[in-house]
Amino acid sequence: MNTELRVGVIGVGAIGRTHIERINEKLQGAKVTACADVNVEFGKTVAEKYNCKFYANGEEMIASDDIDAVIVTTIDPFHEQYVMAAIKAGKYVFCEKPLAPEPDACRRIVDAEMAGGKKLVQVGFMRRYDLGYRQLKEVIKNRTYGEPLMLHCAHRNPAVDESYTTPMAVENSMIHEIDVLRWLLDEDYATAEVVFAKNTRRTHKDLMDPQIMILTTKSGVRIDVEAFVNTGHCYDIKCEVCCEDAILNLPEPSNIEVCANAFRGHAIHSDWSTRFVEAYNVEVQEWINATKAGRVDGPTAWDGYAGQVTAAAASKARDTQKVVKIEMEETPEFYKIRFCL
Repeated sequence: MNTELRVGVIGVGAIGRTHIERINEKLQGAKVTACADVNVEFGKTVAEKYNCKFYANGEEMIASDDIDAVIVTTIDPFHEQYVMAAIKAGKYVFCEKPLAPEPDACRRIVDAEMAGGKKLVQVGFMRRYDLGYRQLKEVIKNRTYGEPLMLHCAHRNPAVDESYTTPMAVENSMIHEIDVLRWLLDEDYATAEVVFAKNTRRTHKDLMDPQIMILTTKSGVRIDVEAFVNTGHCYDIKCEVCCEDAILNLPEPSNIEVCANAFRGHAIHSDWSTRFVEAYNVEVQEWINATKAGRVDGPTAWDGYAGQVTAAAASKARDTQKVVKIEMEETPEFYKIRFCL
């Protein structure tokens, strides 16, 4: 496919509009030519703003000749519906995480894709496209400093509102670590555990904060991930990999140093949208390039399924306060190409 990729976006909330802007204004080789949203009046204003055709029905947009590929940015419960429609239409689809909220729904997508005989689905796990994580991946893959033995990670937010509840620490925040650490190590998990720390004064009655998720991989690598979503001061992502011969750390994002008012230092990011903005740009550009070449290079439907199986086990571990074994079959040959760099 040498011509400009015509993209249809389903769900034009904040992340949907951000993807429209990056494709139309920053990236190369594609243009958003259609969009769909259940909020018809709002969707029409978005379509008018970005000069694209509006569809009140997402499946109708997917099936139309107006688009070549699909981006799904609806709320989570509708992901399965639209990804399945794209598979049925034989069109490449980029779905923001999660692929679907439940493992069974993810598995239905996997089965439908395999039945069609062609990989079409990519899941929006954007951390794999961050430069720092890619640097870690290269060193770990080459075993430059021996085998990785332990990982110590943190996922910190300045604050969340009262709609953020205890389960969301695993299912909405640490799901990013679940995927990117599986990718870094190139292996699946064997067990999951979630324990609670002393609650911060900034939390509320429906949120235990902080939490610590403990994962063990099939080869025995031990991982701990701190989720502290009401720090009160920063958005901070940490990843320390303890290898046999070295300690590897995810680099801090580059910001200028400022000396003023008897203080010397640099700014830190306040949320994900600035911390990972370049990762999002790289992710969508590589999706465009791969789609035009007729392949899926990024996180697959199977990766989406594996992530939700692990998250479900971690959630069970949190609720029971027990170590839970992660039951998941081997990756099908259909998906055994490689873990994308």
